[in-house]
Amino acid sequence: MELKLQVGVKILLKNKDGKYLVLLRSALKYPQAGAKWEMAGGRIDPGTTLFENLKREVKEETELDITGEPKLITAQDILKQDKHIVRLTYSGEANGEVKLSDEHTDFKWLTLSEIKKLEPIDTYFKEILAKFNLD
Repeated sequence: MELKLQVGVKILLKNKDGKYLVLLRSALKYPQAGAKWEMAGGRIDPGTTLFENLKREVKEETELDITGEPKLITAQDILKQDKHIVRLTYSGEANGEVKLSDEHTDFKWLTLSEIKKLEPIDTYFKEILAKFNLD
């Protein structure tokens, strides 16, 4: 069986108060993944830039606008039975009021130490928090 390759972009968004946005994934929309806290982002549309995809995903999921130039902080390989997902994670800033799409059911602006105590949290998000000193 051939693996399907997908590329995803995520962003750890910071607001003007220095807190970070976490989103609670909808268990109804994503029953296979379940309700877990995660960052904004999603899969890229081939033929458009990573930054365009990042801006689009953030706008679709939160109605926020990314400000400035996001910084790439890590790349992860997510290996599943039938797919290989390469996830690029950025840190950046955003402006506006959060308005959630149907992909998420809740959101919070928290410090990194508060995020590290959140449960249940997406496994790959947890890896990033453990691996990097993002303060």
